[in-house]
Amino acid sequence: MRTYVAVLVCVAEAAAPATSGGQAPLYRESFVLLTARTEDEARSKARAHGEGLETSYRNERGELITWTFRQLVDVAELPDERLGDGTELYTRHFRDFAAYTAFEPLLSGEDL
Repeated sequence: MRTYVAVLVCVAEAAAPATSGGQAPLYRESFVLLTARTEDEARSKARAHGEGLETSYRNERGELITWTFRQLVDVAELPDERLGDGTELYTRHFRDFAAYTAFEPLLSGEDL
């Protein structure tokens, strides 16, 4: 068995009354460790995990919030099976830091 990390994206949307103006969807990116014999098996397990994250509930304002699995972004084998302090799980590369800052609410101090 090998260890893989899967990158999953889910979206939360509120079924708000038409008069409330609604709120923009909230996306969640998750990094999930999986064990599998092959990358194909890891991809299958990752999709199943993402679908298992789907749920609905009412928030404190009574709005129905629905989390939906949106996308399996990537599956990568861990280069080092020894998990511990300093183990790198996943690396992402990008060219536009302003775009990254715009989509990552934690960088702007936004309260989720």
